[in-house]
Amino acid sequence: MARKKTEATGSKDPAKKPAQDDEVVGKVYDGRLMRRLLTYLGPYRLQVIFSAIAILIKAAADVMGPYLVKVAVDTYMTGPPARLSWLARHLDPRPMTGVTQLAMLYLGALTISFGLEFVQTYLMQWTGQKIMFDLRSQIFRHLQRMSPSFFDRNPVGRLVTRVTSDVDALNEMFTSGVLAIFEDVFVLAFIVIIMLRMSWPLALLTISVIPAILYVTSIFRKHVRDSYRRQRSATARINSFTQEYVSGMAIVQLFNRERRAFDDFSTVNAENKRAWTDAIFAYALYYPIVELLSSTAIALVIWRGGIGILHTETFRWLTPHTYQIPGSGAIHTSLFGTVSVGVLIAFIQYAQRFFRPIQDLSDKYNILQAAMAAAERVFKLLDTQSEIVPPAHPVAGDGSGRVEFRDVWFTYQDLDEHQLARIKDASPAELQSFADIEWILRGVSFTIEPDETAAIVGHTGAGKTTITGLMMRFYDIQRGEILVDGVDVRRQDLTTLRRRFGVVLQDPFLFTGTIADNVRLGSSWITDEQLERACDEVNVGDFIRTLPMQFKEPVQERGATLSTGQKQLISFARALAHAPRILILDEATSSVDTDTELRVRLALSRMITGRTSILIAHRLSTIQRADTILVMHKGQLREKGTHQELLAQRGLYWKLYQLQYKDQELGAAPTGDVRLEPLGAD
Repeated sequence: MARKKTEATGSKDPAKKPAQDDEVVGKVYDGRLMRRLLTYLGPYRLQVIFSAIAILIKAAADVMGPYLVKVAVDTYMTGPPARLSWLARHLDPRPMTGVTQLAMLYLGALTISFGLEFVQTYLMQWTGQKIMFDLRSQIFRHLQRMSPSFFDRNPVGRLVTRVTSDVDALNEMFTSGVLAIFEDVFVLAFIVIIMLRMSWPLALLTISVIPAILYVTSIFRKHVRDSYRRQRSATARINSFTQEYVSGMAIVQLFNRERRAFDDFSTVNAENKRAWTDAIFAYALYYPIVELLSSTAIALVIWRGGIGILHTETFRWLTPHTYQIPGSGAIHTSLFGTVSVGVLIAFIQYAQRFFRPIQDLSDKYNILQAAMAAAERVFKLLDTQSEIVPPAHPVAGDGSGRVEFRDVWFTYQDLDEHQLARIKDASPAELQSFADIEWILRGVSFTIEPDETAAIVGHTGAGKTTITGLMMRFYDIQRGEILVDGVDVRRQDLTTLRRRFGVVLQDPFLFTGTIADNVRLGSSWITDEQLERACDEVNVGDFIRTLPMQFKEPVQERGATLSTGQKQLISFARALAHAPRILILDEATSSVDTDTELRVRLALSRMITGRTSILIAHRLSTIQRADTILVMHKGQLREKGTHQELLAQRGLYWKLYQLQYKDQELGAAPTGDVRLEPLGAD
């Protein structure tokens, strides 16, 4: 297989591996990202509106309790005040009845708050789950449209993090972030308004510690921001590392690398632990400091409010007020009015409630920051355009199954516009001399006629698999043309083009499900009869019928319960069931035993009948009856012809043949080896 330009997924020190966009921390608030996120609320705007109304009313109900206590104390417990409030004037003058009415109002406010909190929580959690579903579906659909080169550059673990952890962060913002911030703001606003109405000097005294809290919060945010960045980066590396090593666990165990793998994982895991430990330390220090400052504010309120009650005055230096000290008869001018017991009790309760939303806002800060970072990464993924762009006006082929390469030059490197311009205007000799471009295919031209069987041979890295990938337009070439069914693949609809092909790879891949699911692979038009016929034609039907559930037998991830040969035969049945016009077999028999290979070769004659077939093989015995054999060497088509013609030329193909059958006469079986029937023999 031609060497592809890929990012390495291994590292001597995984903890120091660059995480690219996983390092993104995000602003606390990014208007551009927020506007884009809010578009996902569009289909659920009714639920959001109801939630917003519920939050507003709930915030008002939450702050009613202390005020009702103040009215009860001042009206019925310490003697009626000189001036009754609006609420007190509408209460029964009898203390027992009036207190009962206030208690009922308090209970009603609590009930309303409970009911509205249930409505708001349920609606926003429901909306958050809907948004998560929509967003994950969008990401997965987008990943399905990306070209193979995108997955060459992006580790699977990082993409999994986008679909899982980042979407979870956005869900937390929708359910516990945006509207909850509005609730905290409404509660703070209502509390401040009520406190200012009751006693603005005490209100100012209550909020006097806010500058100190803001200063502490700024320091806290800076440390948490750095810890969060390291935690997100470490989490992405853990996902990538785990996916890579679990997938290759057989190799790890084969070479006794468990200790080394565990040490590497421990390094990444320790970085994640340190990041979380630093964040926990910051939280453990921040909340007690805020609690201390809030308690200080409450103590100041009790101190000055208590003095005001004891002397029937408050803050004599602030507001003019005439008062008389009891028992003295002397008239003095106070600079502030009196503070009642009810006002002091209400202030203490309001002060306690005032600092809870402030602490909550710090948590919401982290939720917003995490969401902005997650949104930036998710939208960066969604905004990544596939390198393979379908044509605006696709042209249909003639359906003949003809394949033609015309002077094709290809590299896996990402080329800039300047390099592409040089390639367009350069001669073949100049293209060969471009030192900054590592060509995989160099001026390859050939034609495979309809219903013809062509074989591609050559050393590893010669470009054999690359040729088949370009036929299905997994990559775009830099120069030349590739025609399938008489039309350039870049002018054809991708879905229609790829539906023309059936591919069996060297390493068969089976999905979790049943055997029937893996043969159909989502193609509901394949009937049970067609499915069983395809399995019988590749000689795997008898084996499947011996299984307990036959074609409905469960298949574990990657077909772990099946042998390589069984998986390969099921892959053959999958390709045949889809009735492709062009069949590609890429080293399809190289990893199976002799018995399985014989089964496959007996089925090949039936599979290639009536369709164009392309075989890639190192075993020359499997391609000797091909109509055309293409010999690739270092990205160039060096020889072309039938088996006998190429042997007569005594060139590269002849050398390959000699390497495999040194002591074999032409047409004789290899000495000491099992005789393999020629392709298509019965």
